[in-house]
Amino acid sequence: MDRARGADILPCRSEQGLLIVPRTMTPSPTLGPVPAPSATAAAKPPRDFRLDFFRGLALVFIFVDHIPNNVVSWLTVRNFGLSDATEIFIFISGYSAMLAYGASLARRGFLFASAQVLRRCWQIYVAHVFLVFIFIGHITFVSQRYNNPLFSDEMGLAAFVADPYMALVQALILKFKPVNLDVLPLYVVLLAMFPAILWGMKRNPLAVLMFSASTYLLANIFDINLPGYPQGVWFFNPFAWQFLFVIGAFYCHTRGANPIDRLPPAAVLPFAAIYLGLSLFLVATWSNPSLAAYVPRALAKLIYPIDKTNLDILRLLHFLALAYLVVSLVRIDAAFLRWRALKPIVLCGQHSLHIFCLGAFLSFAGHFFLTEVNSSRAAQIFVSLLGIVSMITLAGLLAWYRRQESATRPPAPIPVTSGSSPEARS
Repeated sequence: MDRARGADILPCRSEQGLLIVPRTMTPSPTLGPVPAPSATAAAKPPRDFRLDFFRGLALVFIFVDHIPNNVVSWLTVRNFGLSDATEIFIFISGYSAMLAYGASLARRGFLFASAQVLRRCWQIYVAHVFLVFIFIGHITFVSQRYNNPLFSDEMGLAAFVADPYMALVQALILKFKPVNLDVLPLYVVLLAMFPAILWGMKRNPLAVLMFSASTYLLANIFDINLPGYPQGVWFFNPFAWQFLFVIGAFYCHTRGANPIDRLPPAAVLPFAAIYLGLSLFLVATWSNPSLAAYVPRALAKLIYPIDKTNLDILRLLHFLALAYLVVSLVRIDAAFLRWRALKPIVLCGQHSLHIFCLGAFLSFAGHFFLTEVNSSRAAQIFVSLLGIVSMITLAGLLAWYRRQESATRPPAPIPVTSGSSPEARS
């Protein structure tokens, strides 16, 4: 399996933009009754369904791309530019982390917000370990049942076959990762360092961004990465990919006040469109060698290889251009985001951890089916659609359960101020 193509995958608001409404109110012992919140203060900012939709779309792309030799994968974003679903997922994860934990920081303080971040970090770590164990069991069974050891080799389990106990220990410390299970360890590392990012964003967002950019440059110049097992390094270098994660958090925290937002779209969109067009042509040369003759040799020597592990600058620029184009053209209140037909994708984005884990499992199941049963184009389409329907079904069940849980939760007590208490009236 081509790991660079097969490993695409598996996660704000500034404090000034938050409307903080206390859940309950208590009388002030010295200032008298606490006034009821005004209608403006009580208004909850609208949910940005763009985040849910594009994260859900990225998860679908990740699943489809992880099935080798799949004709449906030609419809995903990686075939139309230099970046792919990984960049979408990491950027939105950084934005969403700042959105959620930045609000928690404003309401409850740094310690509580940090505890929430680390709790989520632990949940993702446990999900990854659980997924690795299921993945190993699934692949090992299929390899032995159908006498096809190539499955173990393709999915990066040679180290497990050679020394199962050491491989499992290395999996627990995130050094041993089967193919296509690289993104959750990256996300664990990014969340583990997020309390420091959160603290820095509150004080000097630009300094945090500059430090992140410096780390990215050093990682690329000196090839700094974490070690893997049994050899090599992490497929997604956290010292490089953290930059995109921080860009997402920075944009969330400073939206409306950063230099990019202040520029008129007419001054930026043409450059973004030109870069996206050139990237599309460059990608077309990979599948159509006759077009490669139009790429000057000096340019090809300069830009290749376009490294995914260290988030090559060309990939980063492509994603930023694409993100700017989308944000400029798709408003937060875009009508299509509420179409019934697209709601399943939105639901997938709202339950990203569960959907990613299911997609990782189903991608190998699809690979097995196409290898051992039927590899026709019709089978490829069938396997892809069946997997997407399964992901949507899980997202729908999770959303239903959340609604039921909210419906059975007792309502918050009605606050009683000193001006309306029996003692005050008497």
